[in-house]
Amino acid sequence: MAEHRDLLIEIGTEELPPKALARLSDAFTEGIRSGLEKAELAFGDLQRFATPRRLAVLVKTVQTAQADRIVERRGPAIAAAFDEEGNPTKAAQGFAGSCGVAVEALETLETDKGSWLVFRSQQAGQPTSALVPQIVTTALAALPIPKHMRWADRSDEFVRPVHWVVLMLGEAVIEAEILGANSDRTTRGHRFHHPLPMTLHKAKNYAPLLESEGRVMADFTSRREAIEAQVHGVARSLGGTALIDDELLDEVTALVEWPTALGGSFEQRFLEVPPEALISSMKGHQKYFPVVDAAGKLLPHFITVSNIQSSDPHQVVTGNERVIRPRLSDAAFFWEQDRKQALTHRVEGLKKVVFQEKLGTLHDKAERVAVLAGQIAAVIGGDDQTAQRAARLAKCDLLTEMVGEFPELQGIMGQYYATADGEDAELATALTEQYQPRFAGDALPATRTGQALAIGDRLDTLLGIFGIGQLPTGDKDPYALRRAALGVLRTMIEGQLDLDLKSLLDSGAQSFGELFDREEVARQIYDFMMDRLRGYYLDAGVTIDVFEAVLARRPARPLDFHHRINAVTAFRQMAAAESLAAANKRIRNILRKTDEEYPDTVDESSLAEPAEKDLADALKSVTATVTPLLDRAEYSDALGRLAGLREPVDRFFDDVMVMTDDDTLRQNRLALLSSLSGLFLRVADISQLQS
Repeated sequence: MAEHRDLLIEIGTEELPPKALARLSDAFTEGIRSGLEKAELAFGDLQRFATPRRLAVLVKTVQTAQADRIVERRGPAIAAAFDEEGNPTKAAQGFAGSCGVAVEALETLETDKGSWLVFRSQQAGQPTSALVPQIVTTALAALPIPKHMRWADRSDEFVRPVHWVVLMLGEAVIEAEILGANSDRTTRGHRFHHPLPMTLHKAKNYAPLLESEGRVMADFTSRREAIEAQVHGVARSLGGTALIDDELLDEVTALVEWPTALGGSFEQRFLEVPPEALISSMKGHQKYFPVVDAAGKLLPHFITVSNIQSSDPHQVVTGNERVIRPRLSDAAFFWEQDRKQALTHRVEGLKKVVFQEKLGTLHDKAERVAVLAGQIAAVIGGDDQTAQRAARLAKCDLLTEMVGEFPELQGIMGQYYATADGEDAELATALTEQYQPRFAGDALPATRTGQALAIGDRLDTLLGIFGIGQLPTGDKDPYALRRAALGVLRTMIEGQLDLDLKSLLDSGAQSFGELFDREEVARQIYDFMMDRLRGYYLDAGVTIDVFEAVLARRPARPLDFHHRINAVTAFRQMAAAESLAAANKRIRNILRKTDEEYPDTVDESSLAEPAEKDLADALKSVTATVTPLLDRAEYSDALGRLAGLREPVDRFFDDVMVMTDDDTLRQNRLALLSSLSGLFLRVADISQLQS
């Protein structure tokens, strides 16, 4: 019976890049998992560990050796291996010789394609200890390392210099050299609290030993949870709530091994600066967690997470308060200096900032967006003049010192500066809303001016970048065109804005002059946006056949597209849907295959069979009812009425020969089917619906 032991792998390094630590740990763990699987070693759960100075994996109950296995080597076909008298041919003898056995020792393999000579031998499994070093080396080589380093006089490369390696299977050390370090059973504790080496006697004792003696919480997830709990506790003691975002929490977790959360304060006067600027300074520069009151208003406190448990925490807090003061003073200085020049006075400065070499400056872009945003605002019930002015001021905050220091505040600071300048309130709000939605699930612009600006700016970027041929490829999307496309679609659909996308693309393309083929680029962008829309609806649970049925009609208005999606989704649940979808598919095939001309309308006097007369009567009646519904885009009601055609349609195909030899009858029946299909096609191509 196979034995099993716990396997411990630890790579000890100098401080790892904090923003990459979680990703490196995940990749290392999966690399070890993959290596064990490829080696055909059975194992249990994997536990990952990651601190600033180590990547480690503990694999439970790993098989201590590969199982023996039968290796099969196929030789020549039996027909070629023996002559007519049953004697082995040179082919058989050569194969047997290459296997080191006599022909008589070979076996026969029967397959569907014939019989073959085969040599079977038993291959002994290798011990796990012999396989682990290469598994570890392969996993390390595959890590998504942002930048490699070399150290000392070695040719090895890794994200940081490696100082120790632990490889243990149960109680035994697996001897190997990994990135210049010889493996043993010695790990390291906290750099300050326990700098001396610690000896591991069993692989499974790794985490408990580090925590109890080494003052290291090695498990990334547990350490993260501990930090979050500590930060919330300190915030409560300060009379507020901590603002904790996942990205900052991950980064702080990657910076410490023995976390201690401490609360500090800063002067009340700094709260005169926009809170977003203070928060960006605290988070970006110092990795502090801000504190807000019950109303969400920033308090003059912060929370830092120290990597040591100090005997005098007051000194640690005082030191951090001393460090944060100049940072907040910088933010206050930027705020004061930036307001000395109104946004309108910065418009000229946009002429000196290149948006894209072939597409001109930010000033050129602002002028293009102003035209498009004004048109959009006029359609959706906004003020076109306000939208145009917002577009011209939209990028001016990029020239301020505050946004230069904190790029993530673009738009947000624009709103503050516009408000300070006395600009219209909706215009000021639009300067923030232009960037919404920033990510999946983010809020959409709420004001008409913000909606017009957000759509206009993104469409201009799509047109320009597509126009010069810099389309996204694979994972590369430097201008975030995928996000821009989805942002436009979400704003139109979820914002209930009945805008003609094709018309807007055509209009926006006019501003680029003869730079590119406007019609072709608009078509490319429409198709690109429909690909984004496909993902949007699939994520929402809409089936692919429903989406493709609507896309076949290439609706110009995304909101109209949405209404059709809802209508076809509801229709698909009706009892008549399957039959009518099949009938429409049959109609499309008939009409596609014929080159014959047929009239636009049905000649009632040429109807012969009772079934076609019944269908013509039913179609005439439903057309009168459905046409006004379709004109008002009431697609669900229209398809509900069209579902009533199921019985006469089924009888028609049961009783009537469409492609009869009689020209008059045939052409009239084609006209009847074309009229029927045309009604459905005003909503979607339901022939694409799957049963």
